[in-house]
Amino acid sequence: KSQSGYTLEINRIKDREVNLHEFLLEFCDELKDLEKSKLYTEYKLAFIFDGLDESRLPLKFESEALKMVEKRLSVDVLFTSLVKGKLLPSALIWVTSRPAAANQIPPEYVGLFTEVRGFTDQQKEQYFRKRITDENLAIKIISHIKTSRSLYIMCHIPVFCWITATVLQDILIKNSEENISTTLTEMYIHFLLIQMNMKSQKYDEKAERQRKKLLRLNKEMILKLAKLAFEQLKQENIVFCEDNLEECGIDASKDTEFTGMIAEIFKMEYGLHETKVYCFVHLSVQEFLAAVHVFVCYLNKNMQELQFFFDKPEENVTLQKLLQKAVDKAMESRKGHLDLFLRFLMGISLES
Repeated sequence: KSQSGYTLEINRIKDREVNLHEFLLEFCDELKDLEKSKLYTEYKLAFIFDGLDESRLPLKFESEALKMVEKRLSVDVLFTSLVKGKLLPSALIWVTSRPAAANQIPPEYVGLFTEVRGFTDQQKEQYFRKRITDENLAIKIISHIKTSRSLYIMCHIPVFCWITATVLQDILIKNSEENISTTLTEMYIHFLLIQMNMKSQKYDEKAERQRKKLLRLNKEMILKLAKLAFEQLKQENIVFCEDNLEECGIDASKDTEFTGMIAEIFKMEYGLHETKVYCFVHLSVQEFLAAVHVFVCYLNKNMQELQFFFDKPEENVTLQKLLQKAVDKAMESRKGHLDLFLRFLMGISLES
């Protein structure tokens, strides 16, 4: 099953009290006959927690540790007890996470730290040369990326290379080198427009290529996805269930909701127990759309949606004050889950 399904399941049971075996049964029914065995006492076990930053566990390492596998406690205590080596001292624990969230684990409990670096500079060039068959076009794109330090650094992320290649290829085919997008925010805005144009060509009766028409045709679904992105980012969720979609006006039962543009930026997977789970193709796409939602709410003076950033009800907030509050909110996050969202929000504000 998808890793997304496991994350959703952990978040679903995070407030329950379970013992170790009950916790594992949530993910692997095949273990049900091994409860009375010597599995936890005579074997050396390995636990892989993939995507710590996607969970909503509070991780209070100063709390009392769980030492007996039969005892029931909350999931976060179970996790911290395994990491601290109090529960199953011989077990091996492997945790993957974004850096900011990984910093929640005190260094004294980390035996080995490995950083996945993404593409090297050489691999970046290899990607663009393989992705773009026109050699001259590939050379132009590589040359342009090297002139923008921020884009070049971001291209160590494979999915960002994909977005960059999609955007710059589209621009250079249609235009000369003039007015090429250079900022991170411009890249994502143009990427969204390209996906809307693809939807228009594939699924609409008439292909309308003008930006204003594309935005008007897709405005309703974009705003729904943007609201979903923000509502779930606030809760540190990157995996959603059908109820989350319906709360934002998205009908998950309609296959047409997930064709064309939507299929390019939003995907459905099967999680545990054959349940459907949903997520954006990359967390950065969710963070970008969340920023779009916040900026649209500011333009429409929808203060109810913006209360997330304020301690008390506010009216007629200036853009400068909203951005300052967004900075403060991002600084409060120990996991850094609002960092890129903040960058996009700043970028959209400048572009506007």
